[in-house]
Amino acid sequence: MKNDYMIRLLALLAIVFAACAGLYFLPDRAFGIKIKRVDLLSALREDTNGLDSRMEALRAELVGDEAPAADSIVAITDDMPADEVDSIALAVARRDSISKAIAGIATADHKGERIEDYSEGHNGLHRFFAALSNSRTRPVRIAFVGDSFVEGDILTASLRNSLQQAFGGRGVGFVPVTSDAARYRSTVSMTAEGWKTLSLLNNKSNSFTLSGLIFEPKGERASIQFKLGTMYAAIRRAGSLQIIYDRNVSTSMHLSCNAIADTSLQLPPANGIAACTLKGDSISSGTITFEQSDGFRALGIVLEDATGVSVDNLALRGHSGLLWTRLDEDASRQWKSVRPYDLIILQYGLNVASEEELDYSWYRGRMCESIARIRKCFPEADLLLLGVSDRANQYNGSFSTMPAVLALLNAQRKIAKQMSIPFWNTFGAMGGENSMLKYVDKGWAGKDYTHLSFRGGQELASALLKSLLNEKKQYDGGND
Repeated sequence: MKNDYMIRLLALLAIVFAACAGLYFLPDRAFGIKIKRVDLLSALREDTNGLDSRMEALRAELVGDEAPAADSIVAITDDMPADEVDSIALAVARRDSISKAIAGIATADHKGERIEDYSEGHNGLHRFFAALSNSRTRPVRIAFVGDSFVEGDILTASLRNSLQQAFGGRGVGFVPVTSDAARYRSTVSMTAEGWKTLSLLNNKSNSFTLSGLIFEPKGERASIQFKLGTMYAAIRRAGSLQIIYDRNVSTSMHLSCNAIADTSLQLPPANGIAACTLKGDSISSGTITFEQSDGFRALGIVLEDATGVSVDNLALRGHSGLLWTRLDEDASRQWKSVRPYDLIILQYGLNVASEEELDYSWYRGRMCESIARIRKCFPEADLLLLGVSDRANQYNGSFSTMPAVLALLNAQRKIAKQMSIPFWNTFGAMGGENSMLKYVDKGWAGKDYTHLSFRGGQELASALLKSLLNEKKQYDGGND
């Protein structure tokens, strides 16, 4: 009986091994889907199929005085014999080649130590720098528009705090009624009840501006509770509270606030974006209740001072930046009447980089359209494009930079050149290739090897601020 069980076990093991070995002979594609080859002996195989010569050809193609377009890189194609390509080795070689190419561009800063200004006359941030020089007499407003990399005020909290220490100002700027990151945002606690969210990401029937979100009451009553955080001294208090809303008919509002006497008022009617502003010496917390809210829509609140720097964190999780082609010109004009910006910072890329793709010509074209639309809707604001951050995936048991990150970084730099706007190399500022591994080891980034912690955001904010202030020194020196 024991021998019978042993025979059955050996037979089962033989069947499993045969099935696994058979997976090696699967086609590269089935029903239009790419299939990853399974090779049980891959670690033991010796590269005898000319892979080294293929790598050398890629390096020769990518390295030069001017980096070739990342979207022109030779890709693995259907007519290329699968057994001649080790996809991981090829991807790593491409990554190394693109890295050399990026570093080789004469005007590029592969360490992220300075702003690469591709504007005509190297004057792409002149309006913002002029505003900073007058920050003691007027508000200087920055819109930091991005994805989950900066949501919850990661990076922007430290940047805001440093700018406010240097140029004045208090508060957190604009805060939406609620967001995906509301529960863990340390700079301001927001609790919203009775609201329905409309998002640029999945709603095509409404007109959106840079906030990307609209909120409708679910019934006749809705509320917002807010409390400023204590992490940074400059944001603990603000000199004014502003309620930004849209399409009001006859909504009444009641405010209970630590620094303003309890207030009840009728919000002025509006068929577009409008604001109700209340002054207070040291506003830090409050509750706002809206009643008779049929036909009412809100965008959020603003906590800031009448002078100094105000930074709006306008992050939308999952956004690639490409939907800004739908930015509504009328809504943006109305938004500018209450939130005029001196600088708009664009941070995107994590939702674009793909393990399977090194051709970002499609992204470059569409992102240029998005930037053109933002420029048309906000012509008075300077624009600054940030390159993609480092992101790591696991290859052969260890983590390293995704090849797509370098291809995308190259494409983003070309976007900045094409649109004649300043560019900052986030990837280089982090430390370049495999810097995400160091961030994770230090607790500066999450174990997803993609997103920063608040401590990592502080490091990157410091590097961005240093680059901006160095650029301002050069601007001020040339305008004495």
